[in-house]
Amino acid sequence: MTNETQDVGGVAGDRLRSFIERVERLTEEKQAFSDDIKDVYAECKSVGFDTKAVRKIIALRKIDRDTRAEQDAILETYLTALGME
Repeated sequence: MTNETQDVGGVAGDRLRSFIERVERLTEEKQAFSDDIKDVYAECKSVGFDTKAVRKIIALRKIDRDTRAEQDAILETYLTALGME
């Protein structure tokens, strides 16, 4: 494949290449961040923290307090209905 680009059928080759290269770079950065997060969880586990609990806390921190309270109330209602509370 050649590096030369051209306008074909109204598609600007250089512009398209620019978008594709940006997405490729961002995808590489995303993978690097993912690897960094994995390393933090491994470190967390190595000092004795339960990573499932840590992940749950992180998820809960993303939810606003009122929404979380509503979700907790619904969950408690369902657990009670099932005889699990």
